[in-house]
Amino acid sequence: MKWDKEIVEGRFIRRYQRFFAEVELGGQIVVAHVPNTGSLRSCVESERPALLSPSDRPERKLKFTLEALQDPAGAWVGVNTSRPNHWVREIFRQKLIPEWSSFDHFQGEVKINEKTRLDGMLLGPGGRKRYLEVKSVTWAEGTTAQFPDTVTERGQKHLLELMDLVARGFEAEIIFILQRGDCEIFQPAAQLDPRYAELFFQARSKGVGMRVIPVELSPQGYEFRCANEVEFLEEFRS
Repeated sequence: MKWDKEIVEGRFIRRYQRFFAEVELGGQIVVAHVPNTGSLRSCVESERPALLSPSDRPERKLKFTLEALQDPAGAWVGVNTSRPNHWVREIFRQKLIPEWSSFDHFQGEVKINEKTRLDGMLLGPGGRKRYLEVKSVTWAEGTTAQFPDTVTERGQKHLLELMDLVARGFEAEIIFILQRGDCEIFQPAAQLDPRYAELFFQARSKGVGMRVIPVELSPQGYEFRCANEVEFLEEFRS
């Protein structure tokens, strides 16, 4: 699929204060918004090619958003965490996942209690519901993708909430959108967040669905690789 707006290519210089990046574009240095709260391990290296999307909002101070960086091996790695939720909706609309074919409606951002909202829910005949939580994955070591790239108490809470939904008789699934197309294995990053890894394996054993969807990016667009099997490791491998 093509990008939903014009994409321009520049040269990444540095990230600072988490949400800002300096990028060389057409011989000038511009400051772009970085829509990602993670550490972006294995992504943020200076002098790497970068993809930016221009803003069409005249009141916005930063005129560009950082969309992707190219790693040394040549793979484009998406860094915009606002895209995966839209992509999951698009994947549902295009009927790219056979297991979702029995559902006929996608509802975004669902409140499950006073403190927690999940990213979506699939609705089917007879009141059938499947709750969805979407995570953006950028970090890879070789061909092994890992999540999270920093300690995430929010992510831990989501796993507990999904397990609770399953225990109450609902269907629940966590979707890891792998914003790169060069990985064959996925594992939780126990070396960074051991509690998340513990809850990940616990949730999987208790019936929470787990799905990894690679998305291959390029300056021209992106491709959902839903049919590509990414192996889940049953235990942490260093």
